[in-house]
Amino acid sequence: MAKNYVGITDTGKQRTNNEDTFIAETLPKRFITACVIDGLGGYEGGEVAAALAREAIVNTLSKGADDIISLLKQSIIYASQSIQDAKKNTANENYNHMACVVTLALADINGNKFYYAHVGDTRLYLLRDKSLIKITKDQSFVGFLEDNGRLTEEEAMQHPKRNEINKALGFDMAVDAADYIETGESPFLPGDMLLLCSDGLTDMINSQTMAAILNSSQTLQQKAEALVQSANDAGGSDNITVVLVLNDKKQLKQEAIKPASQKIYPVYSNESINDTGRKEVYPPEKKDRKFSIAVPVLSALLILSIAALIWMFLQSKEPVTQERPAGYVIPEVNNRNAGERALMDSINKPLMQTVVLRPDSVSKLVTISDTIFISKDSLVIYGNGAVLQPASSFKGPAFVLSDNCNYIVFDSLSFQNFEAAVWAKQTGIHLRKVRFVNCEVPVIQQFEFPSGIAVSGHINDSLFRTDSTSK
Repeated sequence: MAKNYVGITDTGKQRTNNEDTFIAETLPKRFITACVIDGLGGYEGGEVAAALAREAIVNTLSKGADDIISLLKQSIIYASQSIQDAKKNTANENYNHMACVVTLALADINGNKFYYAHVGDTRLYLLRDKSLIKITKDQSFVGFLEDNGRLTEEEAMQHPKRNEINKALGFDMAVDAADYIETGESPFLPGDMLLLCSDGLTDMINSQTMAAILNSSQTLQQKAEALVQSANDAGGSDNITVVLVLNDKKQLKQEAIKPASQKIYPVYSNESINDTGRKEVYPPEKKDRKFSIAVPVLSALLILSIAALIWMFLQSKEPVTQERPAGYVIPEVNNRNAGERALMDSINKPLMQTVVLRPDSVSKLVTISDTIFISKDSLVIYGNGAVLQPASSFKGPAFVLSDNCNYIVFDSLSFQNFEAAVWAKQTGIHLRKVRFVNCEVPVIQQFEFPSGIAVSGHINDSLFRTDSTSK
């Protein structure tokens, strides 16, 4: 193993098999390749998915390319396809739900730069000047809340849904979609260090502990081992994988330049007596006008920041209100059926970010007797094959999404016999294996613009794609 990169994986204290794997090698020649892969899908399946993904990534990166970001994305797309192909071509039931999450980085030491691609909740950190910076965003709802300041790191580590992710390789989803794979590039300066790790590390120890270990005087191998040992000491509830990459080029040190000499005036008085008895008046001390202006400005900004944080905290704690788009009025129905009430209760829970429908195992039908309103920034509704249909007297949409919604996913369900299935108000809607059967208008998208002001813009020609092979 080279002195400037190292990888290590450990089963942990509570698992009997290791579903993690990693890459730490010079591949292609110009780059150090660092990758952490965490398998999902239970015993055997997750381990197979991680191995398939590793092989696909290595094979793709070996070919090289001028566009590094495109090469990283292609390697992850190929890895996902390999897992899906294996699921289709095997009779082993242990492989039915296998998938994996991955964080991949290419470090260019000579060019002082690194590139990365990421799917899931494995992580990439950058250590610079003894400060540890989280680069990737966890593609999970708990990670979303933490990244937006609604949960502290400690609260996120203890959250019961911290391991529920919404993106992975091997899921039956469009991995090649523009926003599915998180990518980026950044300077990688002499003395910088990259840390890639699975959630078996970050669920056990916080960033302060990780930074303290990385800033120690140990070798790179010893630091990796110390991180794993700390996670095991904290409980070792999952497999633990760590990859470290160090830019070991010599750091440039700039010599301080001696300032030009200048006349120094006494500060104890504005006048003094010289040898001849004459008074000499010295210039008064100048006040720093910029500093005097900066203090109240910074104070005002600090107060505004504190007020904004308090408002965000209160917003996360209070139950969301159901907002209806302007111009849309439907009668209230008080006698909702049990399935509707359970669905609404789940949607309206403040921290609930994933809702799973449990329809009748035979008919799969869920009757909607009145519109269900959603006013959350993020939510996944997994239908589990459910078929939503309106009650005989109901003519409105099944769901109305307010402009508070930023990321709403409807997954594996059908809308049947609605005049309008979903009414969205400037909302980011994601459809996964959703069918519209005998719906006059599947989705109504409502936009609001300022009155009397000219508007310029563009609405995409094709927001969705159909898949005739999906079942």
